[in-house]
Amino acid sequence: MRALIQRTKHSSVTVDGEIVGQIGPGLTVLLGVAPGDGPTQVAWLAKKVAHLRIFADDAGKMNRSLVDVEGGALVISQFTLYGDCRKGRRPSFVKAARPELAEPLYERFCDALSAEGVGEVARGVFGGDMTVALLNDGPVTLMIDTP
Repeated sequence: MRALIQRTKHSSVTVDGEIVGQIGPGLTVLLGVAPGDGPTQVAWLAKKVAHLRIFADDAGKMNRSLVDVEGGALVISQFTLYGDCRKGRRPSFVKAARPELAEPLYERFCDALSAEGVGEVARGVFGGDMTVALLNDGPVTLMIDTP
C-alpha cells in the first residue's frame, strides 16, 4: 500500500457538486493499493498514519500525532499513486490493484484509522470522479509505502 499524506488545515471532497466528505485540521490521505496488499499492510499503514508525529507541540517541534491532536483524516482512493511514467507518454497502472481488491482494503483502512483512535475519518467515493480541495499546513507532505 502507498499513502501520500498531507497535513492540512481543512480539506473536502466533492462529487457531482455535493461535498461527500470533509474535515477540519488533520491529514488528507491519498491511498493506493497494490495487487499483493492485504490485511497486514492495512493494519501497518493505519497505525503509521495515526501515530506519525508530524504535528507541532508547544515548542513548535513535530512531536504530536494525528491521535494526539485529535485531528481528522480525509481518505481518498488514488490508484494513480502506482502510475509508472518511466516509458512513453502515458502512465502505466499495472502496479495498482484491481477495484475488486482495492475497494475492500480502502474501506478496511478507513475503519482501521478509527480503531487506532482517529476521531473523524471522512471518505471520498471509491472510483468516483472527485474534486479535492485542501489547505496544506506547513506544507507537510509525505509518501509512505508499506514494507
